[in-house]
Amino acid sequence: MSEKRLGMLIDLGVCIGCNACTVACKQENEPPLTKFNTWVESWDAEAEDGRVTRANLPKLCNHCENPACVSVCPTGASYQADDGTVQIDQDKCIGCKYCMAACPYGVRYMVEESGDVSKCTFCHHRTTEGLLPACVSTCVTTSRMFGDLNDPDSDISKKLAEAGDKAKGLMEDLGMEPRVYYIGLDETLAAKPVSAVHKGGNVIAPYEGRQ
Repeated sequence: MSEKRLGMLIDLGVCIGCNACTVACKQENEPPLTKFNTWVESWDAEAEDGRVTRANLPKLCNHCENPACVSVCPTGASYQADDGTVQIDQDKCIGCKYCMAACPYGVRYMVEESGDVSKCTFCHHRTTEGLLPACVSTCVTTSRMFGDLNDPDSDISKKLAEAGDKAKGLMEDLGMEPRVYYIGLDETLAAKPVSAVHKGGNVIAPYEGRQ
């Protein structure tokens, strides 16, 4: 693996849940109807002063450092690229769904037409050309930040250093070391819903209740 290690940082205090990222990803990557590479889960929550606020939690493949999806793949179709991202070699995928069962985030889905599994690639076709992922480039509030986590001078590394313990990944206790970080995650997960949570996404993950 090369010295580059790509990752994403999402500031939940800035995200407004507009789903521009979801639409941009749909246009760029063309996942099947009803399937998503990224989506935003939103709900109305009660604030401490009794007001109702909006909680938003964008989700996508976490491109883990220790991805369970890669370790269970029997053909090597799921692999880590030189930039640290988790990718799928469609020529090797046999559609066994082992990776879907192993992923606790519910970010993978079956493409019925081809029988292959797919997911967010961090727009690998764009980033290898020096471009940002579509979801990042279209974010109207710049809540998403993307870059090389191994470069201390990159904007994302500086922001993570500034955030310190406030930047966390989903389900870090599972030991997969997700490379999508959130600022304000604890506060968002603690936001008590006063309305139904709009989940979106693809499938119910094994650890759905843990967010």
